[in-house]
Amino acid sequence: MAFREFHYRWVFDLKSSPESLWPFVADTNRFNRDTGVPKLDVEQSRKPLRNARRKVRFSIYGMDVEWEEQPFEWVRPVKFGIERVYSKGPMARMRALAELTPKDTGGTRVTYEVHALPRNLIGVVAIPLQIKLKTAPKFRSAFHKYDELAAIGADAALTDSDSPLPETDRVRIDALGERLLRDSDQSDEVRSIVERLIEFIATADDFAVARIRPYELADSWKAPRRLVLETCLRATRVGLLDLRWDILCPMCRGAQDAGSSLKEIPTDVHCGTCKIDFTANFDRFVELTFKPNAGVRLVEIQDFCIGSPQRTPHVVVQQLLPAGSERSLDLPLGEGNYRLRVLELPGSQAVNVSPQGERSTTITIVPSGWTDTVLNVSERTSFTLKNETDVEHLLILERIAWGDQAATAAEVTALQVFRDLFSTEALRPGEQISVGTLTVLFTDLRQSTRLYREIGDATAFGRVMNHFDVLKKFIAARDGAIVKTIGDAVMAVFRSPVNALVAMLDAQHALANPKDGEMPFQLKAGLHSGPCIAVTLNDRLDYFGSTVNLAARLEGLSCGTDVIISRAIFDDAKVRELLNSEEYEASSFEMSLKGFEEEQAELWRVRRT
Repeated sequence: MAFREFHYRWVFDLKSSPESLWPFVADTNRFNRDTGVPKLDVEQSRKPLRNARRKVRFSIYGMDVEWEEQPFEWVRPVKFGIERVYSKGPMARMRALAELTPKDTGGTRVTYEVHALPRNLIGVVAIPLQIKLKTAPKFRSAFHKYDELAAIGADAALTDSDSPLPETDRVRIDALGERLLRDSDQSDEVRSIVERLIEFIATADDFAVARIRPYELADSWKAPRRLVLETCLRATRVGLLDLRWDILCPMCRGAQDAGSSLKEIPTDVHCGTCKIDFTANFDRFVELTFKPNAGVRLVEIQDFCIGSPQRTPHVVVQQLLPAGSERSLDLPLGEGNYRLRVLELPGSQAVNVSPQGERSTTITIVPSGWTDTVLNVSERTSFTLKNETDVEHLLILERIAWGDQAATAAEVTALQVFRDLFSTEALRPGEQISVGTLTVLFTDLRQSTRLYREIGDATAFGRVMNHFDVLKKFIAARDGAIVKTIGDAVMAVFRSPVNALVAMLDAQHALANPKDGEMPFQLKAGLHSGPCIAVTLNDRLDYFGSTVNLAARLEGLSCGTDVIISRAIFDDAKVRELLNSEEYEASSFEMSLKGFEEEQAELWRVRRT
C-alpha cells in the first residue's frame, strides 16, 4: 500500500545573524536532545560503510526504529539537511532541511522543513501525532532559546544546563573548590578564574563539561589562557577534574582515542570515518582536555545525532554527489586557504579564497584524482560540482588552518607547572613521539669546580641548589620547563624562542647581581630551536634529536655573561625585534661544532648592553 508523504514547514524570524546562530542550530546533537529525540544506539560495524554512513537505532513508545545514517549535507552558515531511509519502524523515509536567510532589516529567517513518508498504518497515525503535537512546540522553544544565547554572544559549546545538580553534588564541588582556592595563587585574577571554573563545573550543560578545553574557556571568559590551563591542571590534584589526552584525526579532527595518561597514547591511530591511518604527534594531534571527576559530577555523554555539522566546524561545505550528477552552489567563503577533497579518494585540491579570485568555477570529481594547481576563487563564488565517476562521492571543502584553542601535548608538557604536578607522566618505554619545534636550552655554572674547592662541598652544594631555584623561577615565568638537571647544568625547553632568550638573560642578570651579599654566579647558556622527539628516560619525559645535540654544544661557548644562540633562534621574528632594541646587543661568529663538522655553524653572542 502506498502512503501519502507528510510535509511540515516552520518559519522563525530571529534577531541574531546566520553566522551567530549557526553554531547553535547546526549542532544537531544538542538540538535533537533539546527537542526530545531519544538517545541513539550506534552500531560499531567492523566493515565501514561508504561515505561515513553508520547504522543507527533507537526505541520510542516501545517501537524499535532502525536506519542507515546518511552523511549530512551543508553550506555554512546557510543551510544543512539530511535524508534517512529506515529499515525498521513506522517511517520509510525522512528528509529534514534547515535554511538560514539574512533579513534586510537585520536578523535571520530560519526555515525548517520535514518530509516524512510512513511505512505502515502505525506511521500514518504516529507521524503527525509526534511531529505536530510533541515536536513542533519544542522546535519553537529551542530556536528561540538559541536566538537569545546568540544575541548575547554566548559560546555555543559552553551553555548552561537547564537541570540543576543535586544539592549533594553542589556541596561537594564547592568544598573542593575551596580547597583549590587555598592551594592557588591568591591574586584577584587567579581567584576569579578559580571561582568561575567552580561555577562552570556545577552549572554547565553536560555537553559543555564532557570535554573541557581550557583555552576555549579562557577566550570565553576573556581571561589569560595560561592561568586557566594552570587552574584546570591544579583542579585535577584536588579531585575536581580529570585530565584526558585526545588524539585528533588530521582530516575530520575528531577525537579518535583518549587516555588519562601519556602511557595510554598509541602512536599509530586509525580514523574509521575518514578511513585513514596516521601517526600521533604532540604538536597537533594530541590535545589535553578535562572533564569533572566522577566523584563530584557524573557526566553521561549520549549521542542524539552522529553527523552534526558542528562536529566538524572547520568543514564549510559538505555535499553528497550521486554518480554522474551535477550540482550548483553559491558559496559564501572567508579569505584564506582551504582544501577540497573527496572522502574516499586520495589527494586533495588546494583552494585560495581572496577578493581577486574567480567568481565562478567548476569542480570535477574524476577517478584519476586531483590536479596540483591551486584553485583561486573569490569570497562569493558560484561552484558547479560534477561527479564524473560511476560511484557516489562525499565532497568536502574545509579550512586548512587549525584553530588555536587546542592545548596541545607539545605545549603542555613544555610547561613547568605540568612537570611539577605530573612528574611521573611519561610515554611507554621505547615509544617515540614527535613534539614539533621546541627551543632547547642548556646551562652550566662557570667555574663551579673551583667553587666547591674554595668554600667546601656542603656550602657550595647549597648555593648550587639555590641557583636551580632562580633558574626555575625565570624559566617558568616565560612558559618554559626544566627537563632535567645534570650536575650543575640544566636542560630546559620552551615553545617560544624569544621567551627562552629573555628568560636566560634575566636569569644571568639575577645570578650575577644577588641580594643580601650572596656570592654572584656566572651562568653559561646556549639556545637552539628545531624539531624534537619525546621519549621516556629514567621514568621521566625527555627529548632527543639533533636539535638537542646542537643546543648542548652551544652552552660551552658562552662566557657566562652572554647567551649563545643559533641561526634558528636569530631568525625568529620576535627575537629580531628584541635584538633591534638598545637594551641588547648581538655579535655574530662562525665555527665548527663537534658532531656537526660538515658545515660551519652561524652563531650569535647576545648580551644586555
